[in-house]
Amino acid sequence: MIQVQISEMPLSLTSLSLTEPSLESDSGDGALVIFEGRVRSENGRVVALEIEHYPAMTERSIEAIAEQATRRWPVTDIQVFHRVGWVGVGELIVRVAVTAEHRRVAFDACAFVMDYLKTQAPFWKKEINAAGEGVWVEMKQTDRDAAARWSQSREQ
Repeated sequence: MIQVQISEMPLSLTSLSLTEPSLESDSGDGALVIFEGRVRSENGRVVALEIEHYPAMTERSIEAIAEQATRRWPVTDIQVFHRVGWVGVGELIVRVAVTAEHRRVAFDACAFVMDYLKTQAPFWKKEINAAGEGVWVEMKQTDRDAAARWSQSREQ
């Protein structure tokens, strides 16, 4: 099952929890991998990110990324939560959760989803400084390289 949620509201611990039966003892799933990304201060010069998106387009894009992961690895569930709007330093921007039978599959699928979110999902981020001025964030080469490794190798 794939779940995608994009919100201006902070993630609460109960608003996006893995509630499906895949984590019950008889499901066969032995792994749950969760990645959470937060706003960094960048040496104190960033106080927030302002994140923009195209609502329906963004959800479809993230669902397509998650579907690619389910075709590539035998995962049971993928959840993606992503904030938009004003997100302060230390606040959660993104949460990706993956369940699978084995840990390597869950780790790889989670990394794949995160790498593709960084390079393919239609989000635009602006770093806001203490004076309230903003600078658009450009994609980093390291993010491009991380995503490229998945197209170069089909290892599971």
